[in-house]
Amino acid sequence: MISKQKRLPPIHALSAFEAVARHGSFSSAAEELHLSQSAVSKQVRTLEEHTRYPVFLRHARGIELTSAGAALLQEIQPALAQLSSGLERIRQRQDADTVTVIATHAVSHYWLFPRVMAFNREHPDITVSIQSDNAISPAVIGEYDFGVLFGRGRWPGLEAQPLFPERIYPVCHPDLALAEPRTLQDLKALPLIELDSRAWDCIDWVDWFAHFDEAYAPRPHGLRFNQVSLSYNAALEGLGVSLGWEFMVSQAVREGRLRRVGEFVYDAGKQDFLVHGTKEPLKPAARTFKHWLS
Repeated sequence: MISKQKRLPPIHALSAFEAVARHGSFSSAAEELHLSQSAVSKQVRTLEEHTRYPVFLRHARGIELTSAGAALLQEIQPALAQLSSGLERIRQRQDADTVTVIATHAVSHYWLFPRVMAFNREHPDITVSIQSDNAISPAVIGEYDFGVLFGRGRWPGLEAQPLFPERIYPVCHPDLALAEPRTLQDLKALPLIELDSRAWDCIDWVDWFAHFDEAYAPRPHGLRFNQVSLSYNAALEGLGVSLGWEFMVSQAVREGRLRRVGEFVYDAGKQDFLVHGTKEPLKPAARTFKHWLS
């Protein structure tokens, strides 16, 4: 039986086709790929021999994707991008002077990034590469030197170093005219900025109130965002009251750009941890970074 992999066209043919389709030009694709235009044309013909369908219509004024070409482009563009990213991660993972870290968008931007800048000032010979992804899970940590995971620090095959506790409280712009809430009922009456976290593991106002055994139903026409960072920025603009994760809002509160609303705090009883696999020893640059963060 012939494997599916053996029926695949050459990767160079797929890459050439994608570049031509993206640029709408053989000459521009050839320039990007550092090939001659005839070499790119040959790669595209090779692809058409594999698909048994033309992927471009050639006109005097240019080229146009056929229906087969458009369908093929939709299939291969994400795959090529994923392959390119995977190869780059492997390269960086093996680079002795590069440390790779994966974390959620909020942790990457508000907690990790400023610390990486400070680390680089002290260790300019070490490059820290951050991958920001809300779909982070223990299963992907092995592709990086480190990850930042939220939990209780117990993941099979991973060593975990605590970074910061997860504490969440309401925040708003200091000039937003609001009555200070004394009860949870008072808080529910305020213009709350909703967080739609269905696509990833993050609490929203329903979860937050439930922690205090208080039922809550979101307003149907209130402000709603699907990212913590967007909700945070909306609070900075004075658009309402947002859930504030302490690791990302504490500096803004200290500087007076945000203020806490009430004295309610959701203490999750969990922390964010710097984690890494235990199967292989950390390279020296990674050990330096881990020690610096501790």
